Amino acid sequence: MVTIANSKFFLTTFEYLFFWLRFAYFLHIIGDARMKFHFFIHCSTAWGEELLLSIRKPEQESIEYAMKYFDDNFWHAELEWESGNEPGTINYGYIKKDIDGLFHYDGEKQHEIPEYPESRKQVTIIDEWTPAGAPVHAFFTRPFSVLSPVQREKPASYREPSGYSHCFRVKAPQLDRYETLCITGNHEKLKNWDTVRPLLMIPENGWYTIRLKLPVQDERIVYKYGIYNTRKKEFVTYEEGENRFVPFKREQKETFIINDAAARLPIPQWKGSGVAIPVFSLRSKDGFGTGEFADIPLFCAWAKKCGLKLMQILPVNDTSAGWNNKDSYPYAAISAFALHPLYIRLQHVGQLPADHKLQRRFLRKQRQLNRLAGVDYEEVIRFKMAYLRELFPLQQETLFATEAYQQFFEQHRDWLVPYAVFSYLRDKYNTPDFAQWKKLSVYDSAKAAKLADPAHKAYPEIAFWFFVQYHLHHQLSQAVQDAHEQGIVLKGDIPIGIYRYSCDAWVKPELYHMNMQAGAPPDDFAVKGQNWAFPTYNWEQMQQDGFAWWKRRFAQMTNYFDAFRIDHILGFFRIWSIPMNATEGIMGRFVPALPVTEAELMLRGIPFNHNRFCRPFITETLLWELFGANSEKVKTQFLQPGGEGGFELQPFVDTQRKIEHWFSENGADPVTESGLNTLVANVILLEGEEPGKYHFRIGMEKTFSFSQLNWYIQQQLKEVYTDYFYRRQDNFWKMEAMRKLPALQHTTDMLICGEDLGMVPDCVPGVMNELGVLGLEVQRMPKRSDTRYTNLQQVPYFSVVTPSTHDMSTIRGWWEENREETNWFYNNVLGHFGEAPQYCESWVCRKIIAQHLDSTAMWSIFQLQDLLSIDDTLRREDPSEERINIPADAGHFWNYRMHLKLEDLKNKKIFNALLKEMISLAGR
Repeated sequence: MVTIANSKFFLTTFEYLFFWLRFAYFLHIIGDARMKFHFFIHCSTAWGEELLLSIRKPEQESIEYAMKYFDDNFWHAELEWESGNEPGTINYGYIKKDIDGLFHYDGEKQHEIPEYPESRKQVTIIDEWTPAGAPVHAFFTRPFSVLSPVQREKPASYREPSGYSHCFRVKAPQLDRYETLCITGNHEKLKNWDTVRPLLMIPENGWYTIRLKLPVQDERIVYKYGIYNTRKKEFVTYEEGENRFVPFKREQKETFIINDAAARLPIPQWKGSGVAIPVFSLRSKDGFGTGEFADIPLFCAWAKKCGLKLMQILPVNDTSAGWNNKDSYPYAAISAFALHPLYIRLQHVGQLPADHKLQRRFLRKQRQLNRLAGVDYEEVIRFKMAYLRELFPLQQETLFATEAYQQFFEQHRDWLVPYAVFSYLRDKYNTPDFAQWKKLSVYDSAKAAKLADPAHKAYPEIAFWFFVQYHLHHQLSQAVQDAHEQGIVLKGDIPIGIYRYSCDAWVKPELYHMNMQAGAPPDDFAVKGQNWAFPTYNWEQMQQDGFAWWKRRFAQMTNYFDAFRIDHILGFFRIWSIPMNATEGIMGRFVPALPVTEAELMLRGIPFNHNRFCRPFITETLLWELFGANSEKVKTQFLQPGGEGGFELQPFVDTQRKIEHWFSENGADPVTESGLNTLVANVILLEGEEPGKYHFRIGMEKTFSFSQLNWYIQQQLKEVYTDYFYRRQDNFWKMEAMRKLPALQHTTDMLICGEDLGMVPDCVPGVMNELGVLGLEVQRMPKRSDTRYTNLQQVPYFSVVTPSTHDMSTIRGWWEENREETNWFYNNVLGHFGEAPQYCESWVCRKIIAQHLDSTAMWSIFQLQDLLSIDDTLRREDPSEERINIPADAGHFWNYRMHLKLEDLKNKKIFNALLKEMISLAGR
C-alpha cells in the first residue's frame, strides 16, 4: 500500500488517480462552458406575423432562426457556441414575415456584434426594429460616403474600459464637424444627468459608441443622448422624446449591447441638388463626336464649382444590335451588364502606328464630328470600332498577361463570356435575333465556352470584346474615382426592360415572357400608349433562385454608381403588357390583374355580348369619321360585311401587326394604316387567359364602340371600369411589389430612386416609403387628381423634384406648347398678373428653377438644358433642339448634344456664380 505522509488523510493509489480524474473532468467541464448570445429586438407586430433572426457566420451562407415573442413587443432568440469556438465577426439581421408570407427587412441591413470581454459568458443584444424607409438609413447609403468622406476618429485620450458591462450604440449621421454625441443618465457611472461634463461617445463604424462598467443593480438604468460641441466644449441639446431605459436586469458575467438605431435629434433635413445629362450629350475638345466616360470628371469639376452635388446619367449599357441609328436608344441594351463602346476614349486605349490610315485620319475625323450639332451615332461607332479592331492585335498579348486584366476577367466572367460570344455571333450572322442563327440559336454554355477557348479559331473575334469591355470598365472606374474625389455623387439608370434580341434573353429565355411586349398606357405625351417591344419578366421563374439575375444587375451597378434610378418602377407592381399581334400600346393591359367576369357584368345589368364588347364595332358613321371620302375604298379593300356594327376587318388585316406587315409590303399610307389600327382598337373589353374573364381596354369611354351604347349601360360600365383600374387591384399589386422589391433593396447600399410617373396605384407611395425608395415629382405631372400642378412645398422629403425629364420637353419647350396652359401657370403658380411672356424668358426660368430648389424634397435634379436656360447668353436659340426623347415617336434618334464645350462652360463665371448663389440660398 502506498501512503502519502504529512497529510490529514491517506489515499490509496486508486483513490489518488480517481481524484485527479475527477478534477481533470471538472477542468474539462469548465473549459467546455458554452457562450450564450441572447438577441432581443423591440418590434411591433400584428397577429400571425413572425420574426426571423438571420445569422451570417464568416464565409458561410445566412442561417435563419425563428424568434419567440418575449414580452412588451420584444422578440427573443438564443444561440450558443462553445467557449473558444465562437465565430469571429458575427453579422446578423432581422426579417419580419407577415400573414401573407411576404418578407420585410429591418432597415439596419448588416448588424455586427462589437468585441466583448472574453471573461463574459453571456452577451445580450438589444435592438430596435427600424423600417428600411426610416430616414436614418438614407444617410448610410453610398452618396453620403461621397458627400461626407471625413471619418470621425477616436480622441487620443480615449481608453477602452476593460471588462465592460454595457455597450451603448446609436447613429447620428447629420452632426456637424465639431459635434459628437454624449450620454447621461440616472447612475453615477452615467454622471447622474450631468450635462456640464457628460460622457462623450466615440465614432465607430458608423455608430457612436460608449462602453461602461456598471454594477449589477435592481434599479432600472435610465438614460438619454445629447449633442456636445467639442470645439466650444459645451452641451448643446438633448435628443427629443422620452427618456430611454435598459429593459432587462443584467446578471453577473453578462454583457449588454444596446443598439438604439438613431438618436432623435432636432436637426434640419439635409437637401442636395444635381444635374442630369446623358453621357453621349457631353461635349469636350477631346471627345470624338460624342460624350465619353473620360468627360465625366470635367463635367463634375463644373458641377462642383456651381455647388451641385450629383450627376445623373442615362443607361450606358451596350445597345449595339444593328450598328445603326436605332441603337442610339439607350433603353434597348443587348446586355444588362456590358458597357457601350460608344463611350470609350480611343486616345486612352492607345495609338496606332503613325503611318496607319486610321491614325492619319483620326484628328481630321475628330474635328469633323465635333463640329456637328448632335451625335452622328453611326459614323462615331463605325470609326471607333474600326480603330479598336486595329489596336487589339497590337495590345492583346501584353494586356491579357496583366494582373489587372485577369482580375477583371475573373470578376466579370459570368456575363462577359456569354456577351462576347453573343457579339461574335451577332456580327457573324448580321443579326442580334438569335433565332435566325445557324448555330447556337439556343444557348448552350458548354458550346459557348468552347468557342471562347483560346484554342478555338473564333477566339480572337471573341476576345476582342473582352479587350473592349476591359477598357470601358477601366475608363468608367477612373471617371468614378475622379468624380468622388471632387465630392460628386454619380447616379445611374436601370431600365425596367431588356431588349428582345439581347444576350440576356439568349442565355436565360425562361426568365422572360417572350410572347409579350412591355410598354406604357396612354398619357398626355403618348396618346396611343407606348410599345417598348421588350419581353415582360417572368417573375415567378425569377423568384425560384431569389431573383439572382436582378441581384447581379444591382451588384454590377455598384461597381460604378452611388445611386440609381429604376426606370418605370411601377413595373415591379404590374407591367403594361401588349400581345405580339398589336403594335400600339393602347392594346395592352396590366399584368397581373384581377379580371372582370361575365357574371359580374350581368349582375350589374349589363347584357354581356362577346362580339359586341370584344370585337371592333365598325359602322358607316365611324368609317366616314376616320377615312372621309376614302371610306368606300377602305371598305372594298380591307373590310367585309359582318360584325355587330355592320362591318368587320378581313382576316389579313384583323390585327395591328398584320396591318403593319401589309403596308410594309404594299407601300406606306400612314392615314389609312392609322385608321385601320383605330378600328382594331375600337373595343371595350380584352379577353383574358381564361374563358369568361376579361380586362378593360384602357380609355374605354373614348372609343366609338362605347359611345354607341345606351346611357344606362355606359354608366354601369364606367363603375366597373373605375373599380377595375383604381380599387380592386391595389392590395394585389402591393403584394406583387413586396415579393420583389424588399429582397432587392436589401442587397444594395446604393440610394434607390424610382421613376413612378403615369397611372400610379394608390399602394405605390406606401411601398416606396416603407423601403426608403425616393419617388419622382414633376411639377407639370401632379400625382393628385385634384391639382393642376404639383405643390413643390408639399412633396415628400424622400423624393426627387425636377421640372422636366429626358422624356419631356424642357422648361422652354413646354412654355411654348400650350398658350392657355402657360398663362394659367404664369398667373396661378408663378403669381404674376396679366399675359405670360410669349417665350420663356431667362427670369421666368430662374423663378421655376428657384421653386424646385426651395422644395421640400431631399434632391432637386435638373436637366442641364434647364439650368442653361437661366442665362440668355448661354441657352440655345431654339428650345426644340434641346429635346432628348419624344416617346410618341418610335423612330426618334437620341442624338442631343451640348452646344458648348465643357471647358468653356467651366469658365462661364457669371452663369456659374448665379447658379451657385441660387443653390446656396436654397440651402442645398
